[in-house]
Amino acid sequence: MSRKRILFLTGTRADFGKMKALIEELERSDEFEPYIFATGMHMLARYGSTVNEIRKAGFTRIYAHINQDGSINSQMDIALANTIQGLAHYLREFPVDLIVVHGDRIEALAGAIVGALSNILVGHIEGGEVSGTIDELIRHAITKLSHLHFVSNEGARKRLIQMGEVPGSISVIGSPDIDIMLSDRLPSLSEVKERYEIDFPEYSILSYHPVTTEVHLLPKRIEVILDAVEASGLSFVLIYPNNDTGADIIVEALKRFDNNWRFRALPSMRFEHFLTLLKNAVAIVGNSSAGIREAPVYGVPVVNIGSRQMNRFDHPSIMNVREDREEILHALNNLPKRGMVSRYFGNGDSARLFLQHLRDGKLWDTPRQKQFQDLVVAGA
Repeated sequence: MSRKRILFLTGTRADFGKMKALIEELERSDEFEPYIFATGMHMLARYGSTVNEIRKAGFTRIYAHINQDGSINSQMDIALANTIQGLAHYLREFPVDLIVVHGDRIEALAGAIVGALSNILVGHIEGGEVSGTIDELIRHAITKLSHLHFVSNEGARKRLIQMGEVPGSISVIGSPDIDIMLSDRLPSLSEVKERYEIDFPEYSILSYHPVTTEVHLLPKRIEVILDAVEASGLSFVLIYPNNDTGADIIVEALKRFDNNWRFRALPSMRFEHFLTLLKNAVAIVGNSSAGIREAPVYGVPVVNIGSRQMNRFDHPSIMNVREDREEILHALNNLPKRGMVSRYFGNGDSARLFLQHLRDGKLWDTPRQKQFQDLVVAGA
C-alpha cells in the first residue's frame, strides 16, 4: 500500500519548532511520507536563513519558496498572496493527501486557503486559542478553512465547537513542542552560550513583536520598554521580532544596545537552543507567545507586556503589565517565584497522539465540504 503524503507548511522558526516532533514521528512510520514547504522568515538572510536549520535537522523532502523580499517591514497581504500562488503551483506538481498548518501566521492561512479551494484535507495545529491582535482573526479564519483540528487542550476544543466545528473533527493532542521541551535532546547551556556568544552568567530574554493593529503606537512603546530593561540593571538576550508590519521599528530601536555589554541581540536561534536558553533564564520579558506557552512549562517567570497575548492562558508565573516604564521595572524587581510548573498545554506525547489519529481510517473519509454544526441550546 502506498504511503500517504503529508505536507507541513512552515513560515517561521517558531512554527517549525512546534511541528518538528510531528514530522519526526511520521518519518519513523511506515504509513506516511512527510514533506515540508518552507517559506516566510525561513528564506530571509536577515533572520538567519533558517531553512538551513530544517535541512540540518535531517529532513530531505523540503521545498523552499520565497514569499517576500528581505526588507524588515513585510507587507503581510502581499506575502499572503505570494504564498497562495507558490503553494498552489507546488501542489499541482506534487499532490498530497493532507496539508498541516500551525497557529495564526499568514503562511498557515495561505495553506488553509489553498487546501480548501483544492479539495485537499487541511489539518490545523493549535486552533481554538485566543489573543489580542490580528493573530486571533487569522487563527479563527484558518479554523473555518480546515477540516481537521489538533488542539492543545479541552478549552480550545470547546471554542471550536462554539465556532460550529464538528466535534468528531477535533482531537486534543497537546502542544507538540512540549514533546521536545521535556525530552533529553536539548543542548547544554554552555553549548548555547558558546554558539551564540552570550558572555554574561545570568540573563533574561526580551522578545517583543509588533502589534499590527496598534503599530502607530509602536515607536513610543518600544522606547519605553527598552528604557525599562536598561534601567533594570539586568543582562538580556534580545530576540528579533517576527517579520510583521512594524518589525523595522523594533529592530532599529534595538541598535541602541549594540555596544552595551549587558545586551546580546540575535536575529534567530535554533529551536532546541532557544528552549535551553529559556529554561535557564531569570525571566522572559515582552509579548511573545513563548512567555504564555513555553515558559510556564519550565516555571520561568514572565513579564508579559501589552495586548498581544490578551485573554490567553494565565498562570501565577506570569505578570501582565502595560507598556509603562515603571510597571515593567516593578515587575522585573518583583518577579514571581521560579518553578511554578504548568502542564496546561500538554504532557509531551503530542506526536504519538497525532500519529494515532492519522492511523484512524475514518479520518481520511472526512468530507471536504464542511457544514456548520449548530449548538443545541436547551429549551430552544
